[in-house]
Amino acid sequence: MQQGGNRKTEKLLLERSVPGRVGVVMPDLDVPAQPPPDDALLRNELALPEVSEPEVVQYFTGLSQLNFSIDTHFYPLGSCTMKYNPKINDEIAFQPGFAGIHPMQPIGQSQGALELLHKLQGFLGEITGLPAVSLATLAGAHGELGGMLMIRAHHLANGDTGRTKVAIPDSAHGTNPASAAMAGFEVVELASDKDGNVDLEALHEVAGPDLAGVMITLPSTLGLFDTNIVEVCRIVHEAGGLVYGDGANMNALLGRVKLGDLGFDVAHLNLHKTFSTPHGGGGPGAGPVCATSQLAPYLAAPIVTTNGGSYELFTPEKSIGKLSSFHGNFGVLVRAYTYIRTLGGAGIKSISGNAVLNANYMMNALRGVYHLPYDRTCMHEAVFSADLQKERGASGLEIAKRLLDYGFHAPTMYFPLIVHEALMIEPTESETKETIDLFIQALIDIDREVTENTELVNNAPHTTPVARLDEAKAARQPDLRWQPEAAD
Repeated sequence: MQQGGNRKTEKLLLERSVPGRVGVVMPDLDVPAQPPPDDALLRNELALPEVSEPEVVQYFTGLSQLNFSIDTHFYPLGSCTMKYNPKINDEIAFQPGFAGIHPMQPIGQSQGALELLHKLQGFLGEITGLPAVSLATLAGAHGELGGMLMIRAHHLANGDTGRTKVAIPDSAHGTNPASAAMAGFEVVELASDKDGNVDLEALHEVAGPDLAGVMITLPSTLGLFDTNIVEVCRIVHEAGGLVYGDGANMNALLGRVKLGDLGFDVAHLNLHKTFSTPHGGGGPGAGPVCATSQLAPYLAAPIVTTNGGSYELFTPEKSIGKLSSFHGNFGVLVRAYTYIRTLGGAGIKSISGNAVLNANYMMNALRGVYHLPYDRTCMHEAVFSADLQKERGASGLEIAKRLLDYGFHAPTMYFPLIVHEALMIEPTESETKETIDLFIQALIDIDREVTENTELVNNAPHTTPVARLDEAKAARQPDLRWQPEAAD
């Protein structure tokens, strides 16, 4: 392990332990003393550190300073939209009326919270062009499962039991086929054409009486707007199927394109991406499902409705049921509502404009340095290939690790699977031109290092608190318990 800074502040608590040292003074008991548990229930081998309060503070403060976070670094993970989370979002979510409310409180005592959820449903329906909204699902993949269960329920309600297949592009998120399979469908892969769009000929081949629907990410995980999308929706609908939209990349479309207008029937949104509570930033997810009025009866419960000026919880007539406890991840929903209200219509539209501008600026600056498998205007992210660097001895993995030495988080790697040595980079709209320029220069410098000092790149990172890790071994043989180092 390579570490810098004050070694004293980086020692593990057990390494600092001194017998008899006390870091807390317990108050006098205000209840009768109780006998300890039976000795058989006590763990005598567990060595608890005996440290002072300043040592505890130093230790955990030091750990916090080793964290890589959105508040301290550029986080260009493609398809993840690791944008900045404005602090006003947290401030509003921490208000006692929101943070302290209990989900089992009577409806009459929860009207403010329900009003917020109801208005958020309306905002998301307007943004997507899909007016029926359920906020119950807790993440993107959870929303996918909910949407696919709705499609299944719709076909079964119509007596259309033969629709057992769901077609999914070969560039899709891995959760798409998993969600479709969990909903009971057989997954059929759709090829992409030379431009990165859905291959229409391949779609025609599967668009038959057994097609339940397609799952499409727009923009795709290639960072491209599928120019065939209206035709794709038409073909699927004429075959009797439905179109599911993976809204993970909605950051590129806000205020400009509505999925419902394109022909989508149901979609999920990642509030923890597009609406600013980054999932890698310490928060949970939220994956609301938005649908046409045709599919509204199948939405997951509960839905917030109004009745005579008050707000109520409602279960749709043919609902697929509850997919989570209570009302969804309420804190994330409050943050998304705050984000939308703070920005307004013009601000929402500026998100997509700046996200697409930043991605294309970066893409054009790196064109020729890194290979572009689909060399066309991108949307919110650009997908490069490290094939040119691998020919000189350094793979995409080595480039990603070397970026850590430059102070940048690695981009999404080796995805989508149809791009060899893929580096998927999403700058988001919240990064400045100066930050993006530094990132561009880092990638250019690493390309030069691949030629001049390949070993420097292949042994990276060199400056991080933890040196180069073996990802495969870490996944298969995780070290989950601290052990003292053997004495010399």
